[in-house]
Amino acid sequence: MKQTKTALAIQELVAKVKYQSKICHFPSLVYFSNKSYKKHSTPIPPKFSLFGAFQKSYSSQPTEPGKTASPRPKTTIKTIRKLYLKREPITVLTAHDYSSALLTDKAGIEICLVGDSLAMVALGYDTTTPITIEEMIHHCRAVARGAKSPFLIADMPFGSYETSPVDAVKNAIRIIKDGNMEAIKLEGGKEFTETIKKITSIGIPVMGHLGLTPQRQTSLGGYRIQGNTAIKARRLLEDAKSVQEAGCFALVLEAVPEIVAKYITKNLDIPTIGIGAGSSTSGQVLVQLDMLGIFDRFIPRFCKRYASLGTTILEAMKTYREEVKNRKFPAEANCYPMPEGELEKFLKDVKDDDLRKSKII
Repeated sequence: MKQTKTALAIQELVAKVKYQSKICHFPSLVYFSNKSYKKHSTPIPPKFSLFGAFQKSYSSQPTEPGKTASPRPKTTIKTIRKLYLKREPITVLTAHDYSSALLTDKAGIEICLVGDSLAMVALGYDTTTPITIEEMIHHCRAVARGAKSPFLIADMPFGSYETSPVDAVKNAIRIIKDGNMEAIKLEGGKEFTETIKKITSIGIPVMGHLGLTPQRQTSLGGYRIQGNTAIKARRLLEDAKSVQEAGCFALVLEAVPEIVAKYITKNLDIPTIGIGAGSSTSGQVLVQLDMLGIFDRFIPRFCKRYASLGTTILEAMKTYREEVKNRKFPAEANCYPMPEGELEKFLKDVKDDDLRKSKII
């Protein structure tokens, strides 16, 4: 029993030493192991902590091991299917970089969508249409580094799939291979059934998108509600069934009357993800920078703001500016000390009486 406790203590120490050496670039510290421990005549105290021993020498505060690692199982298409069959709402949130992706992971979101909405909320374009596939892939790679548990889906940008099924397949492969995504999303109905079939035939999952399709907002007369007449609702239902039959594993319904979205959801065998489509869909999606109150050019009716971080961030930046102007920042806690003996040596070497008399010294 005693040997077991000692072995566990050594394993814990080894993990901390390895982690600490990785963070602080001290490879020479990693020499403990169960085998090498047997050679030591003096046992290493189980409560010995490198964090306390070296923390004051760091240029930054280390994070405890495991704090950034995802604690939950990886979400897959099977996971999404199980949630759908259990009628448990599926949560989807957009992300556009490493930090926003990391937050979706920590929040327990099942699907992380790299939406082409980032063209507007992150890159400052007026619409989603100008964003290129190269820009999308760049953001996809960053999101993939931050979101480890959510299922990763990326929008195919305008112009990357409309020309032909062959072009669509090539670009879908790029997003999966170069962007480290797991599925793609494209806008459109029955006119893209062949494209959906081609993409899914090579093993790439496809999420559909009907209703308000932002890439076509010009032809729709702007960002307007869709499916709000009998004819439009019938056409929407037909498109939904077409993309399902073509192989889509899920379908986004945007800016659609709740009763129409509810009817479509009941008549499909795949999950529907609503955004401005009521609460009867299989799940919901929002743009992260919208729901956090950071993007403020306009607020979609369907968006609920869960925070007003834009205001909070702005106030923080103003406070920072004032503290710099008034020399309140950095404070002593934000500065690095110099050992007294080394300071005296330095002053003796430079022989600078003005420096010795300055307020800094």
